[in-house]
Amino acid sequence: MKILVTDQVGTEHELEGLEGWRVMEVIRDWGLNIKAECGGALSCATCHVYVDKSWLDVVGAPSDEEEDMLDSVGDVRSNSRLSCQLLMSDALDGLKLTLAPSAAKEEAA
Repeated sequence: MKILVTDQVGTEHELEGLEGWRVMEVIRDWGLNIKAECGGALSCATCHVYVDKSWLDVVGAPSDEEEDMLDSVGDVRSNSRLSCQLLMSDALDGLKLTLAPSAAKEEAA
């Protein structure tokens, strides 16, 4: 399964992931610039991504808890999600998303 991730400087990466893995884990394990501080416990918003608008219906709406966490970041958009709440599956094969500036481990160049 693949996901297409655009990083904070605009470079697109094609990443391979395994079914059942969190999208956040795939992004982190491939070494992209994502903090992912809580490791998927839904207690931070440091894995914030923007889901490509063509994928919004597939990923569905965030839970109330996820929306509460997203409210804590300044760069939230209508297509914002926490990548720890998206699980790799056949339905998400080819998912396109962009890393939010607030998810960066360091300032993007």
